[in-house]
Amino acid sequence: MVDVGSKPNTHRVARVGGEIHLRPSTLALIEQGTAKKGDVLGIARIAGIQAAKKTSDLIPLCHPLALTRIAMDFTIVASPPHIICETTVETVGPTGVEMEALIATQTALATIYDMCKAVDRGMTICNVKLMEKHGGKSGSFVAGE
Repeated sequence: MVDVGSKPNTHRVARVGGEIHLRPSTLALIEQGTAKKGDVLGIARIAGIQAAKKTSDLIPLCHPLALTRIAMDFTIVASPPHIICETTVETVGPTGVEMEALIATQTALATIYDMCKAVDRGMTICNVKLMEKHGGKSGSFVAGE
């Protein structure tokens, strides 16, 4: 692991986005709340939050962090049918939270897949990327700027 012991604690924020593309009928099940396994987006949100908290257990050289905020938002898009997941993770500490936001987003999208795979095995998870990060020595990053 990288030594971050001498780095100052600063406010760190990372925002990650990703998508899952699915059939219109699958999207309708999610919107209507009639998926066999239950509230797809509610469960995906909890899975994503849990994953952010466990990132250092999953990524071998990732530091365990005391996260101060995890927010996950889903946007349903009818055409073409897909769901956008955006995750914001924050902490005050010596290292950033990009990995926590990436793992949370990917886990939430994989949970949507798991909960709907019985009716749509052709779902595609794509476009997972860091959209912005702030804090620390390297300052800010905003995708596309």
